[in-house]
Amino acid sequence: MLSPAEEHRFIPRTKLTNKSSGYRRLSAWYSQVALVCRSRKGLTAQKENFRRLLRTVETLSDLGPEMTAERDFTQTAHTMLSALMHATGAREGALFVFIEKPSMLTSVAAQGFALIPEPSVIPLLPRHVHALSSTQGSVLLAQSSYDTFLSSNGNVAPELFKCVAPLKVAGKLVGAIALGRRDADSLYDEDGLQALDLLCHYVALAVQNHALTQTLAQRVSENLRLMASLHGFYDNALEAFAAAIDVKHVNIHGHSLRVGRYAAAIGDAMGMDMNEVAALRSAGYLHDIGKVAVDKRLFGKPTTLDAEEFQEMADHTTVGHQIVTGVQFPWPRIPEIVRWHHERADGTGYPDGLLNEDVPMQVRIIGLADTFDAMTSQRPYREPISLGATLNEIVRITPQKFDPNAVQGLLVQIRRDSVGSNRTPFLEDRSAGNLAPTDIDSLAAILQHKTSNGRLYLT
Repeated sequence: MLSPAEEHRFIPRTKLTNKSSGYRRLSAWYSQVALVCRSRKGLTAQKENFRRLLRTVETLSDLGPEMTAERDFTQTAHTMLSALMHATGAREGALFVFIEKPSMLTSVAAQGFALIPEPSVIPLLPRHVHALSSTQGSVLLAQSSYDTFLSSNGNVAPELFKCVAPLKVAGKLVGAIALGRRDADSLYDEDGLQALDLLCHYVALAVQNHALTQTLAQRVSENLRLMASLHGFYDNALEAFAAAIDVKHVNIHGHSLRVGRYAAAIGDAMGMDMNEVAALRSAGYLHDIGKVAVDKRLFGKPTTLDAEEFQEMADHTTVGHQIVTGVQFPWPRIPEIVRWHHERADGTGYPDGLLNEDVPMQVRIIGLADTFDAMTSQRPYREPISLGATLNEIVRITPQKFDPNAVQGLLVQIRRDSVGSNRTPFLEDRSAGNLAPTDIDSLAAILQHKTSNGRLYLT
């Protein structure tokens, strides 16, 4: 056998995602192991270990396609369990998923046992959850340790299992592999347990993905947490970009952050899903990124821009588009949002003069949020426009300039502020002032009347 130092030196640094290259590197590793083995006693035993290691490699190569295939999870679970049992030499095994409330393990696959309930359920006390969550790697079970990891209050006796391997993702318990007897009732050895630990990492990811699809409420909640984890870098980086974009002049500080927040809230009021709302927020942060190339003096000019100055300012849309094009954001529409957020429904916008039907809804929302914040913010050439006057003007030029559904979403969020039903205020640092809910309802009725061409419906 290799010493711990030798084993550490030969640990492969590959990922399952590249099957061919990973297999080649692992094969090279095993070739080195074989050379060491020849120089030691017990060659027969080493050959058996070598064959077991090769089985582990084959299992790793096969697990990737199996776990990513689009099929019923029960079938995938049985396939994964079979692979684990083959790699460890087990003839009995069960794959459990962890349910947090109430805490329990429930089986999704079991093989080899003469008699085992389907599903098998093992309730867990907090100390069991803690033990499974904190243990590193698989654990051999004995009479003295059963009660440490598993309770006997379920419909299956813990004594059926000889080994348990917690399944964890980012330190969080998502399930467990419980193995029973091995072939010829032999004991689990260190090599088999190491193979089990390696494979359990990938099985845990598959179990976690399955858990995310169990119920709509759980799926939404977990997707939000997953999205926050996966896109945390983007959120922090884009917020920093938004602050950098607005540093040109004190009068536009916070503009990009507010546009992102307003756009996300409008999308939420329109019933968009959480990923679309996140995309709107990020696009709002970046919509003015092209302004980093605009001369700073234009932002502080107290009079109307001349034609040449206006064109320089307007070019921020195409400059921004060039900046973000080619960047692989999680949200594919960001480049077109950056380019088209000044397009208007009647074709009078820039840079391409698009009509409403040619502009994606996300772009229309960002354009509305951008205009709303600009009107209600102070500028070098004017004081901020009141909330009531801003909404009246936006409704007046809808649907000629803005999308009616987006404007309704804006009115919904402001009305929620006026009655105090928003958990996070839409306006935050600004107040709805003396704008009553009935005033907002009146604007919504006017908008509905305009978009229905004045038709009346009898009910």
